Amino acid sequence: MRIYNSLTDKVEEFVPINEGKVSMYVCGPTVYNYVHIGNMRPVLTFDMVYNYLKYLGYDVTYASNFTDVNPKIIMAASELGITEREVADRFIKAYFDDLESYNCSQIDYRPRVIEHMDHIYDFIQKLIDKDMAYEVDGDVYFRVNKINDYGVLSNQNREELMSGARVEVDEKKDNPLDFALWRKTSEGEQFDSPWGKGIPGWHTECVVMINSLFGEKIDIHGGGVDLKFPHHENEIAQSMALNSTHLANYWMHNGHINVNGEKMSKSLGNFVLAKDLIKLHSPNVIKLALFKTHYRLPLNLTDDLFNEATIIDKKIYDALKQANLKIQIENLQVGKTTQDENINKIMDEDFNTPNLVTYLTDLVKELNSALRGNGNIEESYDKIFLINNILGLKYELPVMSEDDKEIYNKWLSCRENKDFEQADRLRVVLAEKNII
Repeated sequence: MRIYNSLTDKVEEFVPINEGKVSMYVCGPTVYNYVHIGNMRPVLTFDMVYNYLKYLGYDVTYASNFTDVNPKIIMAASELGITEREVADRFIKAYFDDLESYNCSQIDYRPRVIEHMDHIYDFIQKLIDKDMAYEVDGDVYFRVNKINDYGVLSNQNREELMSGARVEVDEKKDNPLDFALWRKTSEGEQFDSPWGKGIPGWHTECVVMINSLFGEKIDIHGGGVDLKFPHHENEIAQSMALNSTHLANYWMHNGHINVNGEKMSKSLGNFVLAKDLIKLHSPNVIKLALFKTHYRLPLNLTDDLFNEATIIDKKIYDALKQANLKIQIENLQVGKTTQDENINKIMDEDFNTPNLVTYLTDLVKELNSALRGNGNIEESYDKIFLINNILGLKYELPVMSEDDKEIYNKWLSCRENKDFEQADRLRVVLAEKNII
């Protein structure tokens, strides 16, 4: 398997740290509001990555965090008239509701910042002890100039960053590029640290959680492309300072989302909440629409895209429903096919889901042909389900009781004997049971 590694800007062969095992961490949401579909793209992307790694037989340990201590949460608490913990808990629950609505896989760890405060204190103190960080008036900053390859992930050098508009101005810093590991605050939620009351800097929490859950280095670190700089760059800097590693061997980033050709943003007012989109389209349709574009490319959401995905989804369901009926009536054996070299060939090239969706539609055609007597129903059926499991597509297919089978066989017999009146009555019964 080959993965595009953002750290090296190359497609590289995937070699896990420990044979047969994969450790993966993906940056999760800051829980101060409902997530939009742009936030859901990395969720669905790395859900697919996780499913494919499991399909290949890897023992995968997957973690994704909640940023539940943050100035945005303090602001939301003030606006809503509730505590920061109540804000975080409310939107963590809403996020889990979204995951359930989108049929996402259950993952291993959902760490929260509030649970790792002691680890954060220890981590920052170690950086101070190594002179990689310094305290000024209750704030703690990281010394960027101590990291020789700072900018390695975002392909920027210090000179470019110094002259760029993205550099935060703060006269307390030794260097304008230095970033906060701990922020003193007198507003909202505060924590007693060795440097005074405050909250941790955003860039520290993920590297601390990774070190706590996995150790100094993991196989895959993922997130949206917008996190490359400064968040992921600063994670790498801290890991290099403390452990002399780039934190992950493979860094993966999904592209951003456009809506009708314009980048989705709150300032433009064209963002779509995940909980609202799922009211318009099924999770299968949303995933098919998403996976028709490669995960690294910008995704342009349009009505045409969803219409096309809806057509594909219906074709898949109709074919599976007919095949499922025949499988149950004739007691055909399914589930024997556990690998498909065509799936592997497609997905081993950096998770090429557009080609996988195309292959899926080809298999649907094969299954329809097999149902007409020109092919192997069980094999086509199994391969479709292998792809469905990778992409996270779920189809509720009717399970027939013995009575249902008897009614179905009577219906066939009535049709064959041209007893159309009785056949019509039986057909209504079968249709009400969603069997035909």
